[in-house]
Amino acid sequence: MIYVVEFPHQGPAHAWFAFEQQDFSRKTHAAKTRNGWTVYEAESARQLLEKTGTDSGEARSEPAWLFDLAERQGWDTVLYRADYLLGQGIYQTEPVSEFEACVAAITHDLSACRVYLSDAAAMNALYRDPLYDGREGFHAHMALREQLIALEVISDEL
Repeated sequence: MIYVVEFPHQGPAHAWFAFEQQDFSRKTHAAKTRNGWTVYEAESARQLLEKTGTDSGEARSEPAWLFDLAERQGWDTVLYRADYLLGQGIYQTEPVSEFEACVAAITHDLSACRVYLSDAAAMNALYRDPLYDGREGFHAHMALREQLIALEVISDEL
């Protein structure tokens, strides 16, 4: 399991879970893909051109940015785009993991965020992370606790 605790700039913390990294990516893409913003993409210039529906023999002015990118990087070089991590519309050849891109997307508009990659890590953080202490951390503590109870990692006895 993967547990996420989001701390918005205003309002109480919110917690949610994903079964594994693929589910985490799917949920992140669904929540954070918006007009003009891409969570994660790894494709070659040729694949990007195919998605536009433009024939490479057509006028070069159609997706000019794409032809320029292909001239610099090559048509078959894998290009990585992760707008929340690299900046909107930036492609690079240096690999970026989808998980890292998803974490950047989730944390983009938050005051703080915690991502736990296992039941044990989430359970340990519940009682050891100072972010869950005191009045300020009460809602976050309860949100994570409720997720752990719902998934039967801990019991609901106090």
